[in-house]
Amino acid sequence: MSSRVNFLPDERFLSLRSALKERLHKMADVLTPENIGGILDVRIENVLRDAFDRVGADEGSLWLLDPEKEHLVIAYNTGAQASEIVGFKQPVGSGIVSTSLASEQGFAENEVYKHELHSRLLDDKLSLTTYAMIVVPFYFLNACRGVISCVQLFNVRHEADQTVPAGPIPPGFDIEQLNLIKRASLIISDLIDYRLLRVTVGWDGH
Repeated sequence: MSSRVNFLPDERFLSLRSALKERLHKMADVLTPENIGGILDVRIENVLRDAFDRVGADEGSLWLLDPEKEHLVIAYNTGAQASEIVGFKQPVGSGIVSTSLASEQGFAENEVYKHELHSRLLDDKLSLTTYAMIVVPFYFLNACRGVISCVQLFNVRHEADQTVPAGPIPPGFDIEQLNLIKRASLIISDLIDYRLLRVTVGWDGH
């Protein structure tokens, strides 16, 4: 029979808890879409890429709320046009990604291009069409600070003011794939919290 190890807080560190929390939150407050790449190490990137591959996404993004809390900004992307996508700003209140941020709920949507909540700003910028999307809240230090999204893309043509498929239709996403991206988001949250804590206490262990 296996037994569980129950670690208790070390009383020597209890008096430092408030100072540690204050320092961690100050560090979080200075993280922006432009500089968060400094803590997205290879382990975090691998978690993202593996999750996107497993759900059959063409690409995925990590969006961070800007300091003014007016836009969600793509801070990381796995697609072929990542250099054009990173830095893209979506106004808060526009699109499915903003709905996920505001509600702190995850969504798996198919036929997104027909969805009234879908914003075409990024599609139009890249001349792409989103067929399916998963978007989940993204947390670190116990606060929702952005979202993680992934998409399936396809080609369309326009006929009589309607958008119709012009090639193979992607399989779409389901609830199991949504839950997989949710789990990946939680793992990344823990990895970022650990990274910030390690820097705060000056621990260089790996």
